[in-house]
Amino acid sequence: MSVTDRNMLADLHAFVRDHPRLLVLTGAGISTDSGIPGYRDAQGNWQRTPPVQAQDFFRSHAVRQRYWARSMLGWPVLANAQPNAAHFALAQLQAAGYVRQLVTQNVDGLHQRAGSTGVIELHGHVGSVICLQCGTRRPRASLQAQLEADNPALAELRALPASDGDAHLELASFEAVRIPACGHCGGVLKPDVVFFGESVPRERVDVSLQALDESDALLVIGSSLTVFSGYRFCLAAQKLGKPVAAINLGQTRADALLALKVDASCAATLTDLAGRLDLPAGAVAQ
Repeated sequence: MSVTDRNMLADLHAFVRDHPRLLVLTGAGISTDSGIPGYRDAQGNWQRTPPVQAQDFFRSHAVRQRYWARSMLGWPVLANAQPNAAHFALAQLQAAGYVRQLVTQNVDGLHQRAGSTGVIELHGHVGSVICLQCGTRRPRASLQAQLEADNPALAELRALPASDGDAHLELASFEAVRIPACGHCGGVLKPDVVFFGESVPRERVDVSLQALDESDALLVIGSSLTVFSGYRFCLAAQKLGKPVAAINLGQTRADALLALKVDASCAATLTDLAGRLDLPAGAVAQ
C-alpha cells in the first residue's frame, strides 16, 4: 500500500469520526466483489449493451421478449450472489450508530442479507415481479423455472450478467422467445424495479432527503453518480452545507463537489475503516 493510499484511508477515518451520523448512498460498485458486474467502467462508459428503457418495455412486445431472454440468463447470478466484505462492514457501521440511513441504488438485496436494516431501495428489488395491469406481485424466482421450461434453447446459452439481473445477450432474433403473463389477469409482467427512463417513486426520495437533512454528511460508496437518482443527493448535500465523501474506483459525476475521494476498492476500504473505528464483528448474513 502506498503512502497516498494510507493517507486516503486515514482521511476517511477522520471524516467518519468527525461526521458520525452519515447518510450512506451505495451503487453497483459495492456488489462487484459479490460477482455482480457493474454498469460502467472507470470513465463512466457502458461496459455492455445499455439496459432496456422503460418506455420501450411498456410499448413493445419484442422489447419484452428481448428483456426476459436476457433476464433468464442473468437472474441466477443475482439469485446466488452473497454479500461481500463491503456489505458486512457497512452493516457493522450501522450497528455501531455511524449510519443514520442507508440508501441504495442497487436492486440485489445484499445489504439486507448482510444485516443492514431499514434500507431504502431507490430502484426497487429485482427479487419481485409486478403485473402492470392488476398490480399483483410474485417472486422473481418462481418465474425462472417457467422461463427455462418455455425456452429450452435459451437455457443452453451463456451471457455476461449485470447488476439489474439483465445480461448481455445478442441474438439475430428474439421472436421465438416465450414470455410469461400474469396468472391473475393475463397482463404484462415487469420486474419491480425502476427501469432507465422511469422516475424513482417520490416517497422514497422524500424519505431519503429527510434523512440527509438529519445527517452530518453524505458518504457515497461504489457509484459513478452518472444517473440523477443518485447525483441529486450530492446536490442536496451541497445546498444543505453538508460535506460529501466518496469511495469509488474511477471518476464520479460529483467529483467537483467532494470533500474527500477514495479511489479504491469498496471492500478493502470499508474493511479498513471498520478496523480503524474498532467496530465489533457480528453482522450475520440473513
